Amino acid sequence: ATATMGEATEPSPQAPLAVLSKVELRVSCKHLLDRDTLNKSDPCVLLLMQSQGQWMEVDRSEVIKSNLNPVFAKIFTVDYYFEEVQKLRFEVYDSHGHAGVGTHDDDFLGGMECTVGQIVAQKRVTKPLFLKYGKFAGKSTITVISEEISGNNGYVELAFRAKKLDDKDLFSKSDPFLEIYRIDDDRSEQLVYRTEVVKNNLSPIWEPFKVSLNSLCSCEEKRKLRCVVWDYDSRGKHDFIGEFFTTFEEMQKAMGENKVQWDCMNPKYKIKKRNYKNSGVVVLLDLKIHRVYSFLDYIMGGCQIHFTVAIDFTASNGDPRNSCSLHYINPYQPNEYLKALVAVGEICQDYDSDKKFSALGFGARIPPKYEVSHDFAINFNPDNDECEGIQGVVESYQSCLPKIQLYGPTNVAPIISKVARVAADEERTKEASQYFILLILTDGVVTDMADTREAIVRASYLPMSIIIVGVGNADFTDMQILDGDDGILRSPKGEPVLRDIVQFVPFREFKNASPTALAKCVLAEVPKQVVEYYSYKAFPPRCPQPETPDSNLSSPQ
Repeated sequence: ATATMGEATEPSPQAPLAVLSKVELRVSCKHLLDRDTLNKSDPCVLLLMQSQGQWMEVDRSEVIKSNLNPVFAKIFTVDYYFEEVQKLRFEVYDSHGHAGVGTHDDDFLGGMECTVGQIVAQKRVTKPLFLKYGKFAGKSTITVISEEISGNNGYVELAFRAKKLDDKDLFSKSDPFLEIYRIDDDRSEQLVYRTEVVKNNLSPIWEPFKVSLNSLCSCEEKRKLRCVVWDYDSRGKHDFIGEFFTTFEEMQKAMGENKVQWDCMNPKYKIKKRNYKNSGVVVLLDLKIHRVYSFLDYIMGGCQIHFTVAIDFTASNGDPRNSCSLHYINPYQPNEYLKALVAVGEICQDYDSDKKFSALGFGARIPPKYEVSHDFAINFNPDNDECEGIQGVVESYQSCLPKIQLYGPTNVAPIISKVARVAADEERTKEASQYFILLILTDGVVTDMADTREAIVRASYLPMSIIIVGVGNADFTDMQILDGDDGILRSPKGEPVLRDIVQFVPFREFKNASPTALAKCVLAEVPKQVVEYYSYKAFPPRCPQPETPDSNLSSPQ
């Protein structure tokens, strides 16, 4: 895969789900239960994914013999879609080789469930393992680390050669190959790349190769790298020739005409031999950086998605006390407003560490003076319109309905402008740290179309996207203008949007589908919109923040 990383073809603009990435998951466990009487458990991990309500096995790790704190070499690869909740389950078993894995309950060492979105947003998740019926498996924990491998997150092309390497072979010259390891914060080493073997040559020139910056140095230029030269042996007992340490920062001196070289050192010889200089030199002939970023780079770099919902409280919805009203609260069945809010909000909440959502209303007369407002907080707290989680928004919505009078007209420009003001403050930080999604739920065509078009053109220069869901059975033809798909949306003065940031869908098209289908449709464009914005601004992703070792899902960083 390394060789073709840069050649990935651009997805065609009309292809849905073009922002498919692959994510690598690495798994380790601590303090596993000991199921074996004579020696320690021989653990193996199964990865399952939920598909149409059923858990399906995706892959399994190798078995590690006699180890209660295993670090699995197996790398699980999963396809990643921003617009779906992808549920994962990791199950750890004590394997007995002959019987296969997962056949007996007494071999089950514990399981853990989470979503791909949660692991991606936090990059490292540590959670307790549970046995059947929600019992803790002692102090057992499982840690899952994610890395994106879409191959378009900026990569570097390197060309190495060596000169005058030590000869390790009696009847011929050494057969050298080079390995590069990244040294992680916990001092563990991740193999980044292994070159081909050049036969019978003490001054080999290895083929140039490409690696992603994420894989090479976790996007940190000062991270230490260990490079090792070996003499290849067909029985797998390779002879150590020498090693050197460097950083990506140091490698970058090889750009243009310059070359960088290192002494390839064998520490044992250094101690034993008085005049020992080196076991050869390794030269970096050329380095090219290709920086392209993906949605996941921004998310993994700590960019938070801030979610605001705006709800239409105009009189055309019908009196909320009447069961025909679009705002009717039926104790057995959520109304369309709630269904749309929950479907989209559930996806967004995995990407927002404080899980607080702004919830606004428009088109109603509100207490105390019962004047019409087009941007009021539905919790009636003008200083803080945020609710705790999706559930908090649902509760504020239900409790505000009896207190307001539905009125009109359907003006959405004030709310777009309100979110845009916050996004403009964010833009001034010149960092990819917060992106805003505004979900507008409305039962009719907007009344202030000219102002709305103007507000959208302004917003297209800011870190925000707008999703409009049409609720009920009105004729939404005019709303399609706002979704610039069939032509470019322009302000009343003719100024075009910088980028297409509006997605409009009528809820009725999804009435009989599952709620996930609506979320998929309206959120599918968001990753592309995020990348377009930050690319236009030339803001790189922030480098990943160092993880606290015990970070876990229940305590957002």
